[in-house]
Parts: sequence; C-alpha cells; structure tokens
Amino acid sequence: MAKSSKVKITDVADYAGVSVSTVSLVLGNKGRISKATIDKVNQAVEALGYVRNNAAANLRSNHSNLIGWILADITDPFYTEVTAGLSDELEQHDHMLFLAQSNHQADKLIQCVQSMIQQGVAGIAFSPVREATNQVLKMAKQANIPAVCLARSAVNNEVDYIGPDNHQASMLATQHLIQQGHRHIAYIGGSSDSLTRAERIGGYGTTLMQYGLPFKNEWIIEAQNNQCQAADHVQQLLTQHPKITALLCHRPAIALGAMYGIQRVGKSVGKDNYIGQQIGLIGFDDTPEAALTQPSLTMISSPTRQMGQLAGQRLLAKMKVHNETAQQFILPPQLIERGSA
Repeated sequence: MAKSSKVKITDVADYAGVSVSTVSLVLGNKGRISKATIDKVNQAVEALGYVRNNAAANLRSNHSNLIGWILADITDPFYTEVTAGLSDELEQHDHMLFLAQSNHQADKLIQCVQSMIQQGVAGIAFSPVREATNQVLKMAKQANIPAVCLARSAVNNEVDYIGPDNHQASMLATQHLIQQGHRHIAYIGGSSDSLTRAERIGGYGTTLMQYGLPFKNEWIIEAQNNQCQAADHVQQLLTQHPKITALLCHRPAIALGAMYGIQRVGKSVGKDNYIGQQIGLIGFDDTPEAALTQPSLTMISSPTRQMGQLAGQRLLAKMKVHNETAQQFILPPQLIERGSA
C-alpha cells in the first residue's frame, strides 16, 4: 500500500492484524502489550506512512502534549536561550512548545493565554506583564492547568518563578570595577518602570555605599535598548561629568552603543583607568557578539538555558501533582572577564 497522509488507524490495525484499540495502546505507549505485537504495529505504521493525529488523540484522552510559552520579545537573546532550555526539557518528555509573544503588552499577554487555553495546552509558561499577571494566574486556575513565570525579575509570590539574581549580578559587576581602582561609576540604560533595572541599581548602589563611594542620581541614565541612543547618552554624560571612569550597561546593545559614545569624547574602552583616558565597561546579559568587539566586552552572564530547563521541570511536576506550593528559583550570575573591564 502506498504511503499517504490519508492513512487511518483502522488501516494500521488491518495491516498489523490487530484491533484498533491495540494500535491505540501501542501508539500511546500504554497497557501491557507484547513486544511482538508492538513490533507488528510499528512495522505497519512505517509501511503505511501513518501519522498520528495528536490533537484528536488529546481530545479523546483529555490529555495534551502542548505547553504554551508566552515570552516578551522573541528577538531578545535572553528569551531565545530560555526558549531553547525549555524546549529541550519538554521534548525529552514528549511535549512540545506552543510559542507566542506579548511585546510587553498586558492585553496581548491575556489574549495569548486565552488562545492557548482554547487550544488545550497542558500548561503555560509566561513572561509577566505586571498589569496582567494576576489575570493570567486566574485564567490558568480556571482552566485547571499549571503555570510558571519566567522573567528577568519576580512579580508575584503566588506562582512558580524562575529568573536571574539581578541584585547580586550588579553587586558583582560593581565590585569588580571597584577592585580595579574605579571610584566614579555610572549606570546606563533601562527605563524607570523596569523591575530588572530597579534590582540592578539596588545592587549597584548598595556596593558603592559599602565602599564609601558616591551614588549620584545624575549618573544613572535611562535609555532604550538602542545603540545610537546609548552612544548619545554616554557622550553627553562623560562630557558633563569627566570624573566618571566606568560604566555599567543595562543591555548588550547599550554596552555596544556606549563604546561609540566613549570614543566621541576622545577616550577608549579598557582596563587602564589610571591615566584618565580609558573607561571601564561592563554589560549585563552576555551574548556571543560581546567577545567579538575590540576590546571584547566584560559581561555578566546568567544561566538562561538552565532557567528554561527548570521551568519545564516545574511544569511537568505540577501537571502530575496539582496545587503544589509555589516555588522561586533565583539563579546566580557569573562575571565573564574580557578586555573592557
């Protein structure tokens, strides 16, 4: 018989000489079926080119192998790595990702969750938007499916949360600059409503005060995730405050833009701050491109792929045991020392 997408489960049963229920049990990896029968069914599937309709099987068994994942920005390297880890973990347990993005918009996040529930997902991982998080949790509870939150900063204690230690990351970066002799350190990037930025500035300020160094609001500059804007802000900052010898950069794009801003004021990026011509620079969220600049960028790295794997593990566990107590997993940062600081 020629292979065809029209092949039905009854064709497989006839070819293998078994009942339709036996084929279903074999395909679902259920029941006590002899190896010989399993082999016959699998040979029939291969010979006929049968493709199982998982959606229909899910409806019949009231079980889905789809997991919804709603991230904030599909182009953000942070979420790309998280997605890879989440997908790796789920695929090992025969589950697949159903991917969407919210663009940091509350109404879009809620819409995505509604669509995923309608599609019958078995669980949801989401990157939160503060105005919508409670509604997402309510919807997941009504649908009787587990949810976990994957993000740069925690927003709700009622949901499993996996994310980086932003406060510790900033302390680690600031301390590294201080140990290199820097005494005037600025922070560039992010917006005032960002919880991630607030946590990082908290670590930055705490470390400065521990060492008796100045913490000045005018040295903390907002900037969108844009290289051109970052270059302009850094040029203006260093012109107005020439004592600054080091910068913490909120995102990789900010760090790359800062390099141009530093050059515009006649200085260079590097570790030698004693002659007053080099500016130390550390960015957050390490990317492969950071190693390619000249000099290469010293960065703070968080185990983003591990975050995704943990989220997958938690969802799978909560699918088996409902109403588990919410847990938080805060993963430690690592300093990747290169040429810029």
